[in-house]
Amino acid sequence: MILELADIRIHPGQNAAFEEAIARGLRDVIAQAKGFQGFKLNRGIESAERYVLQIFWTTLENHTIDFRQSEAFTQWRGIVGPFFAAAPVVEHFDLLAKSD
Repeated sequence: MILELADIRIHPGQNAAFEEAIARGLRDVIAQAKGFQGFKLNRGIESAERYVLQIFWTTLENHTIDFRQSEAFTQWRGIVGPFFAAAPVVEHFDLLAKSD
């Protein structure tokens, strides 16, 4: 399993609208993508305009090729992109261990 970790900063005062938009985008777009296995979304406590989105993929290519090079990625960015104060920082991680 591959973890995509996206560090997202949004424009101040847009939390409620962004949270509705990202929920819609995750449900309607990303959840339909090949290799999608689930997600977690966290909002910063000290920095309320900061979100950490974790998306779990079967393979790295499911994200970097199957999703990022598809029309679905354009749809996703159309839904959430207007809220970004800066481009998200995105990195990928291999799962080494987990608790039960």
